[in-house]
Amino acid sequence: MALVPYEEGAGWGARQLHSPSAAYRFASHTIRLKQDWRRLGVAAVVWDAAVVLCAYLEMGGIDLRDRSVIELGAGTGLLGIVATLLGKGFFFVCLFKAIYSCSARVTITDRAAALEFLESNVQANLPSELRPRAVVKELTWGKDLGNFPPGAFDFILGADIVYLEETFAELLQTLEHLCSEQTVILLSCRIRYERDHKFLKMLRGRFSVYEVHYDSSKDVHIYKAQRGSRKDDF
Repeated sequence: MALVPYEEGAGWGARQLHSPSAAYRFASHTIRLKQDWRRLGVAAVVWDAAVVLCAYLEMGGIDLRDRSVIELGAGTGLLGIVATLLGKGFFFVCLFKAIYSCSARVTITDRAAALEFLESNVQANLPSELRPRAVVKELTWGKDLGNFPPGAFDFILGADIVYLEETFAELLQTLEHLCSEQTVILLSCRIRYERDHKFLKMLRGRFSVYEVHYDSSKDVHIYKAQRGSRKDDF
């Protein structure tokens, strides 16, 4: 899950995390998400890294149409929902039914315990004609890889998924399995601990890694990673 260490405290941030819902505006849609801190903890609240990466996808001129996209550790589903909305293809009507052609194909993943909650947010926030383009699927890093074709994704997205050192090897294994030579990985995170730097070092041992954005107001970095020495534009 998209879990990160969090110490409870007073103030607006804590109140926002404990709120039963959160609302955002992306891709000309208002996205209203359920949150459930009490039942699912930090996996069921929206973190700044997800918001920053959503804004980057929207403002960065990244074309997701007709691309295969997967989100790891989706939590509330905000990032996967926004990717689906931004990847909306050409609209036409066939036999009185609205159809989007060449839309992104988005796979939104997390561990089994979060899937029902995740699915409810995804279904509630996508127009009916786009729902078939977004699939919620179980993925425990390093363990469910046989359920995903190797190298099948154009984009891999992750927000605040770098947090537990014992998962680093499995996360890297998962990224390598899902990647082709053309795949672009976008990881959004706040660097909290020395172990976060350790993960970036491990990532650089297997991919070319570049920082492509930093949001100073939220202290969130976005890193782009690709196989080999590629430094392609999107």
